Amino acid sequence: MPSAMGWAAFAALSFYLILFALGTMRLASSEQRVWLFATAQGRERLAAFGFRAAFVLAFLGPLLWMALPLLHKTDPLWSETGLPLLGAAGASLAWLGTGLALLAQSGMGASWRVGVQSGQAGALVTTGLFGLSRNPTFLGQAMVLAGMALAVPCLPTLVAPVLMVWSASIQIRSEESVLLATHGESYARYMARVPRWIGFVKGQRT
Repeated sequence: MPSAMGWAAFAALSFYLILFALGTMRLASSEQRVWLFATAQGRERLAAFGFRAAFVLAFLGPLLWMALPLLHKTDPLWSETGLPLLGAAGASLAWLGTGLALLAQSGMGASWRVGVQSGQAGALVTTGLFGLSRNPTFLGQAMVLAGMALAVPCLPTLVAPVLMVWSASIQIRSEESVLLATHGESYARYMARVPRWIGFVKGQRT
């Protein structure tokens, strides 16, 4: 069984997934195209799969490991009691990431999209959290999954944040191309001023 901190991190992940879904459905109900993953092709299709797989692994992996002792007994990362300090750090990171990702999604308003498609970019948002990071939602999601990996260590939760960051990297590059084509010099100036993630050299585009 996960520790109390493991359950706290799991609660953060569950809370995020519920509010993410509700917020996305609310915008979609206004006849706005929000869920663009359905039309993804090539690299974007891989990213769409990677995002889904990452959250499935983080959410269902620990549950499956608890339900089937054969799995967690063969997993060198699994611990019945957990590591208190790592658990506390993981739970804190997961809740911080949840808050960051939800605030970023809310801050995008009608520009919120799940996926990328030429001609479907919303208005450019550069204020609030987006003045510190060009991708605060992805940053928050990575924090949630990294928190799960620390608080509930097992192979699925370890793979989840790695897969998420890989998928986000593909998605971000595609989004940048679409936003540059849509917003031109305004987005180019924004890219030069605000880091892709956070804390990196301004103007980095690699």
